[in-house]
Amino acid sequence: MKYQSGRNGRVFVVKFDDGENPLEELTELAKREKIHAGVFWLIGGLKEGRFVVGPEKDELPPVPMWREIVGNNEILGIGTIFWFKNEPKVHLHGVYGREDVVKMGCLRDNPRVFLILEAIMMEILDVTVTRQFDEKSNMVLLKV
Repeated sequence: MKYQSGRNGRVFVVKFDDGENPLEELTELAKREKIHAGVFWLIGGLKEGRFVVGPEKDELPPVPMWREIVGNNEILGIGTIFWFKNEPKVHLHGVYGREDVVKMGCLRDNPRVFLILEAIMMEILDVTVTRQFDEKSNMVLLKV
């Protein structure tokens, strides 16, 4: 295990509008506000997007299993932002549900807000954590 100790920085309250892509908007917020490390929470609705529910097999590099958000779904999510090279990289896991069907996974592709989505983002200061490409997993992972 590796870790660093930091402290809370600024806190942002975010309201996304219908049709916006929250992954792109969070990335833009991190760029604009120079947030190099952060954690965020989401609550609201999505009407489309794709997410990963795990690898097909327990082997490296993993082959992701994709699922789609179809129609309006509730979302409750938590994520982090750390930079990879010169860009903020968002990592978001969420629970997506409609009626009696609930799914969970890593939101990655083209999500769109349904009606309203809210976020609270908290900046983390005094850490040098970044993301870097890991050849073994073929993924961009946390470097502490």
